[in-house]
Amino acid sequence: MIQEVLVLRWLHILCMVYWLGGEWGIFHTSFNILNRNLSMEERRRHMETAYRIDILARTGIITLLPLGLHMGNIYGLQPYGGNFLTFMWIFVALWLGLCWSAFFKRETDLGIKLTKIDEAVRYVLIPTIFIVGISSLLGLGPFEAGEGSRWYATKFTLYGFTLCIGLGLRWIMRRWTTAFRILAQGPNPQIEAVLERDFLLGRCMAYVYWVTIAGICFLGTVKPF
Repeated sequence: MIQEVLVLRWLHILCMVYWLGGEWGIFHTSFNILNRNLSMEERRRHMETAYRIDILARTGIITLLPLGLHMGNIYGLQPYGGNFLTFMWIFVALWLGLCWSAFFKRETDLGIKLTKIDEAVRYVLIPTIFIVGISSLLGLGPFEAGEGSRWYATKFTLYGFTLCIGLGLRWIMRRWTTAFRILAQGPNPQIEAVLERDFLLGRCMAYVYWVTIAGICFLGTVKPF
């Protein structure tokens, strides 16, 4: 018999791979997006590639939430199962629907609006994750955080931190769409300068992102404390 937890673990690994690998691909594609020596058509082609890579990374990071909570319940690290897990899976399915709708409509005003709604979901979710994670690490629950199991609440808290960084990177990508609408009308040094400043900020954020994701992988695999 195939065990449920093993299937969840397999999906968890796939999501981590698409998340970390996708962010690496977007990072390097962005160099060509900002290259003024390329034609606008070529730059837009690279931006299209970045968005197609990014949607898998977004799918991975969102799906990790119910996967982590589901496995945590099986391992006895978090007490909420049953109806709570059902609600979480439905919530995430709706969230993914919103995310993919924003992707398909990314070049339109509706797409930008949907992206902002997607970001608003994170504004609510991130503080909730921090409160639950830190409270658990302080011994106040709801997650188990005793000797040998603190890694779970730590991992959950770091996941919230990555959502913060991801929110910033998504904000930068949304600005790309708006900026390229202006650049399509003709050369605009001011907009080009804004894009380059955004890229420098995004690059610094990406470095922290990769290290944090690698740290989350380490905690989930080694369970050091």
